[in-house]
Amino acid sequence: MDEITLKALAKINLGLDVVRRREDGYHEVRMVMQTIHLYDRLTIQKSQTPGIQIHTNLSFLPVNENNLVYRAGKLLMDEFGITDGVTVNLVKRIPVAAGMAGGSTDAAAMLYGLNQVFDLGLSRRELMERGVKIGADVPYCIMRGTALAEGIGEKLSVLPPMVKCPVLIAKPSVSVSTKFVYQNLQLDANTMHPNIDALIRDIRKQDLDGICADTGNILETVTIPQYPVIAQIKEQMIKSGAAAAMMSGSGPTVFGLFRDEETARHALVDMKSSSLARQVYLTNIYNNRRK
Repeated sequence: MDEITLKALAKINLGLDVVRRREDGYHEVRMVMQTIHLYDRLTIQKSQTPGIQIHTNLSFLPVNENNLVYRAGKLLMDEFGITDGVTVNLVKRIPVAAGMAGGSTDAAAMLYGLNQVFDLGLSRRELMERGVKIGADVPYCIMRGTALAEGIGEKLSVLPPMVKCPVLIAKPSVSVSTKFVYQNLQLDANTMHPNIDALIRDIRKQDLDGICADTGNILETVTIPQYPVIAQIKEQMIKSGAAAAMMSGSGPTVFGLFRDEETARHALVDMKSSSLARQVYLTNIYNNRRK
């Protein structure tokens, strides 16, 4: 195989709780992760030119070791002594720096693609073990589906598939620093934590109403006061009929879950008309865990 084209799928957090801050500065989390059918596209091709060449549709993206795709490729090429070069054409649709694991899912696709192109024979578990060296979300992006993430996000437990439903994605023009959000998160006796266990029970019962009632993201307590437009987008989605609306990850992207396609399509039009968001997509829940 000399070339492969892959879809690198985005994720949302149906629930995100921070349990505690560790002495090393990292935060322990409990998150329900969910793949959605919004994706970047990677075409990976063998090249006679040594090294890794990345081409992308976004001029501001780095194409060197500061890009997770590059780092993922270098990790495998160094380990297996690959002397051939690779050319990567990366077409980005997932919003950048948006709490949707865009960089991590691209890195996951790179690991999977090189494994195929160079016939390395690595299992999914072996790819996940290497992926965590690139970033905490990369193993999940290799696994996909519905999962509970614990520890710093690297301890994954497979959950039953999430109920299929339309998902509206809206990212405002603001940029959010994940480091800032975690540094300013207050964890004390008065902190309201989302009920992750209840959310998992809802997913097991395929109860969409319960899922929508029990979604929650503790990081909203930091991000929304800094960027009120996030709350405005949530309000707009609920006004347009979303059963739930919540920020994904550390933000600023907001997703809405809808009970039916027609309501979601109208909400898409409403969101675009509101001018609250720079990027707006209508997609759906993705449950196939296989690449």
